[in-house]
Amino acid sequence: MKLRILLVFMLLASMASAQFVTNSKRVADVYYQNKEYYAAAEYYKKALQISSDSAGFVVPYGFVSKLQPDNPKKEDYEYCVYQLAESLRQYKNFRDAEKWYEIAAGFSNPKFNLANYWYGVSLRANQNYDQAITAFQTFQNKYKKQDEYQERAKTGIASCQFALFEVSHPRLYSLSRLNNDINQKGSNYAPLMRGSILYFTSSRPTDTKSKSIILSDDKSNAKVTRKESPYVNAIYETAGNPLKEKITISKIPSTLKGKDVAAPAFLPNGKTMFMTVWTVKDNRKIYQSTRNSSTESSAWSEPVELGGNVNVNGFNSMQPFVSRNGKYLIFSSDRPGGIGKYDLWYCAIRPDGSLGQAVNMGNTINTAGDEEAPYYNVKTKKLLYSSNGKVGLGGFDFYESEGDFDSWADPRNLGYPFNSSKDDLYFTPVDGDDVEGYISSDRESLCCLELFYLKREFLNVRGQIIDCETKKPLENVIVTVSDSLQEFKFTTGSDGKYNFKLNTNRQLQITAEKTKYFTKKLHYNYDQLAQKDTLITEEICLIPNGPKPIRLNNVLYEFNKAELTEASKAELEIVYNVMIDNPLVEIELSAHTDTIGSPAYNLELSNRRAKSCVDYLVSRGIPASRMISRGYGSTRPVAPNFLKNGKDNPAGRALNRRTEFKAINNKE
Repeated sequence: MKLRILLVFMLLASMASAQFVTNSKRVADVYYQNKEYYAAAEYYKKALQISSDSAGFVVPYGFVSKLQPDNPKKEDYEYCVYQLAESLRQYKNFRDAEKWYEIAAGFSNPKFNLANYWYGVSLRANQNYDQAITAFQTFQNKYKKQDEYQERAKTGIASCQFALFEVSHPRLYSLSRLNNDINQKGSNYAPLMRGSILYFTSSRPTDTKSKSIILSDDKSNAKVTRKESPYVNAIYETAGNPLKEKITISKIPSTLKGKDVAAPAFLPNGKTMFMTVWTVKDNRKIYQSTRNSSTESSAWSEPVELGGNVNVNGFNSMQPFVSRNGKYLIFSSDRPGGIGKYDLWYCAIRPDGSLGQAVNMGNTINTAGDEEAPYYNVKTKKLLYSSNGKVGLGGFDFYESEGDFDSWADPRNLGYPFNSSKDDLYFTPVDGDDVEGYISSDRESLCCLELFYLKREFLNVRGQIIDCETKKPLENVIVTVSDSLQEFKFTTGSDGKYNFKLNTNRQLQITAEKTKYFTKKLHYNYDQLAQKDTLITEEICLIPNGPKPIRLNNVLYEFNKAELTEASKAELEIVYNVMIDNPLVEIELSAHTDTIGSPAYNLELSNRRAKSCVDYLVSRGIPASRMISRGYGSTRPVAPNFLKNGKDNPAGRALNRRTEFKAINNKE
């Protein structure tokens, strides 16, 4: 993550003070090795004899012709092109990095074999997902090593495919950049709401009278001098509504001179603050500061480094988070014993405020990549954090997992627009339900994280469950609404009504279940839900599942025939849906006749009619083993075929000419 940037006016000063070397390529290398990527990019451009302006730069016309095989400067040109692309990417300028990686991808020198991979990464960051897939595939074909980059290319392709779907199916979130003094020059990130105060970290310039420092390249012993960066990370606070245009921002004083300080976290009593502290040369460590009073105006003590249970010499520990109940300190660290690069760890916080030993949060949460910026809601038991080691939209994405520190559910990506094609880290809620909050993201920036306001939106799902025969409301029906990743349950009252408030508009399934009734399922796709804020389902009627057969009212046949009419096929959808929604149920499908015709003929005709119903359902994919067909002829009338006076009873005969089904083996 790029937290220091040097603007052009600073580069001009450092150019003038580069006393030790004059070769632009060597100066660029010194800056690059010292992770001063903005300055490195400027000098690689100078070495390539191109210039930039305030709006960025484009590849000069005819530039590639300088790289022809017979050009004596070809090796230097290729090196500087690739390093320029690397420098631009390192400070998150993917827009311009993409152009130079595209050129470097055509180099035959094996030193630049990763160019196609990073070209794909840059294309993905710029939301050119289809082109990124092609770049990753080209890299896979050309790159012969079987190492982490091959695996990362596979993940890159899957991420682009995931992103294409996500962007075309936005989830129920709204985001807006804070358009006030919170988002100033530099990076602005790690928001933390505590009461009515928003704390955040910023690398905004604080001092323009910095000392000159010497940077060196260990490989070539080259050196340059430049002004010490005024972009120092510090913790700031603002009271009131952070969404207002005019706000008052104040910096929390720090006694740690010459050190960067970021990402605060507080014990519930407000008397202890944890923070990340580091310098350019030193690892990130978590420090602790205390004060005697919990009032916000009280002075903080000199911060002290936490012990070996959190900080390990030679490794990084950062981004502390304290659970609202004060029981856990969660942090990110690359300490030994982890699963990937940066893992999430936690320590139990004892009643006296001391910390237990760090415990890795396990491979359900952690990956071979980086896991950072944890937030845990003790009320919902959900962990929200950022990772770049899973399939996602790009860079760091937010993931959510439910658990209690003993076990965790598989994390789910929170999708677009919660996540973007760039880095998305740090969430802090406005309330305990996580409906509103703030995140940091560089989605609208060329280089740096900024603060955004986020709000979850909801889809209301409501309806009523009734008995299909009596048409009366059904009580104690378990209604489940689910998408591919989560489900919510509701039990109906005496009115048979259900009501859900969901933060999802993906493919939904509504399942209604009640003892002695067939289960009923309804399905809704994204297009049906995308433009709705309320989904009022039709009445859901449940079919009784008892010994009494269920009559199908409109299964009709031509006179003296067993072939189904189109109207009959539509009526059989009732049976088809029952079989689909209740996969363990086996049924008897029966046909009946009136008394016209001989008993033997009616029995044979009803058998053929029942079998035609089963055959149709088999053609729709229902296994024949789950159904039996049976004709009863005229042996089971439900109404008199003749009136008491001996006259014909057409209405009774119509009732007797029927098709029915009933469960014969319900294993559910």
